[in-house]
Amino acid sequence: MNAQKQVAIVTGGSRGIGKACVETLARSGFDVAFTYHSSSAKADELVASLTAETGQTLKAYQSDAGDAKACQALIDTVAADFGSVDVLVNNAGITRDTLMIRMKDEDWDAVIQTNLTGVFHTTRAAGKVMMKQRKGVIINISSVVGVYGNAGQVNYAAAKAGLIGLTKTVAKELGARGVTCNAIAPGFIETDMTGDLPHKDQLLNAIPLKRFGSPEDIANTVLFLATKGQYITGQVIGVDGGLVF
Repeated sequence: MNAQKQVAIVTGGSRGIGKACVETLARSGFDVAFTYHSSSAKADELVASLTAETGQTLKAYQSDAGDAKACQALIDTVAADFGSVDVLVNNAGITRDTLMIRMKDEDWDAVIQTNLTGVFHTTRAAGKVMMKQRKGVIINISSVVGVYGNAGQVNYAAAKAGLIGLTKTVAKELGARGVTCNAIAPGFIETDMTGDLPHKDQLLNAIPLKRFGSPEDIANTVLFLATKGQYITGQVIGVDGGLVF
């Protein structure tokens, strides 16, 4: 493999924000490994179309972000297949929304396990590789609800707030080895996960830019951090149209 190639991993990369990140990184010259949970057809289609379009090396891996052994295996396999791990985008996530008093224990556990604990396992595994390389970029996809909360999403908000603390700590621990770690806090982005949000007109009115974000808005911020953000670490970057400031 060309020593100049940069390798990015995107978890949850077959749809929504993750897919936009895969597309943007591949079109910008990265070789990209990405994970999917269940839809191998969508993942294979994305690999085929982007390989033909960009000439980059892409590979999809079925993986469960909530499984500690799977997280470690993913990093080990990608490092072996691609030769390095230069950028990690922790994007995989799930929702199990309801009011706190109605929330089942299993819905709390599932969201925390996938959205927070899974990021810890994947970041720990990738961090070991990056420390040896003495370089690397870790980007965690948090959320504005991790900053200011949201009724009906106590599990999701807690996990995304936890990501912010994880990000700041990892930045302090790995910075001396040339590894940066930042979080992006998207606002309301038009994806499958936000398609059924109630009161969308009220939400839109609260956004100074008067539009919902696109997955590409997040992907472009990921690309900036991956290519131009060498002196940025431990930060939470809001990409929310001015919703929180």
